[in-house]
Amino acid sequence: MMSKIIHLETISDIFLLFGLGKDIHHPLIGVVDFSKVNQQIDCEIKMSADYYSIMFKNYPDNKIKYGRKLVDFQDGSLICMAPNQVIEIDNNEQASENIMGWGLFFHPDLIRATSLNDKMKGYSFFSYETSEALHLSEKEKHILYDCVSKINNELEENIDVHSQNIVVSTIELLLNYCSRFYGRQFITRKSSNNSVLVQFEKVLNEYYAQDNRQEKGLPTVKYLSEKVHLSPGYLSDLLKKETGKNTQDHIHLHLIEKAKGKLISTDKSVGEIAYELGFDYPQYFNKLFKQKTGQTPIEFRNMN
Repeated sequence: MMSKIIHLETISDIFLLFGLGKDIHHPLIGVVDFSKVNQQIDCEIKMSADYYSIMFKNYPDNKIKYGRKLVDFQDGSLICMAPNQVIEIDNNEQASENIMGWGLFFHPDLIRATSLNDKMKGYSFFSYETSEALHLSEKEKHILYDCVSKINNELEENIDVHSQNIVVSTIELLLNYCSRFYGRQFITRKSSNNSVLVQFEKVLNEYYAQDNRQEKGLPTVKYLSEKVHLSPGYLSDLLKKETGKNTQDHIHLHLIEKAKGKLISTDKSVGEIAYELGFDYPQYFNKLFKQKTGQTPIEFRNMN
């Protein structure tokens, strides 16, 4: 199958891609009703855009792929993409009459001078992989659709001085609901989350059981998330929900416990222990140890 790479620069580009014409209501934001898409794409496409994309789809004959991971949208789920993220869509067997759902697309310039712009980093689900999509209940689907409908209705009205504030505040409301629903998903998938926690701890322990850990340095969030097949953002949020601590916190706690054992059971210098744990500079190890324990490594050793 032929593969095509598409980068969408403007909101009108997404309308043209789906054969919806150039007639958009606002240059920085658009709502697409996927049931009205009338252009069939006969190839795989890798797509990125200069704007935020929030898409809810029931896609019975289609799968969306992020990297090598397939996501089945048959039951309907939500994906959120930040600007310049890449998504791959296999449309070879697409039947347009089977597609249902909506897409909300908005450019960063729409919110740049608003308070929402400063809050966007807090919506960590924009950094999740597509395989970590939000699976919605019927009630949740209706709540999000109501927000999108209000945005679309506002865009169809004559633009006035209140339009941007109303649209942006409704986007923020939708994103806040997404945060709530992801929180619910972390809770309802507790058994799956527990297996991730076990795997995470195993990977961390195995890292420090390796002989070449000094050359590899400190374990990173990226390294650990790849080992458990999750995105860094999703793993950190999952751990935070389950344990109250994010991935970096867990790495630090593991380091401190390892350090305590070495300080008590060996006569090695603090510098040697820091090097064995993967620190390039003992000063950073000293600072982290005191930050987490309230004592310097020497003080801890002398008291034990």
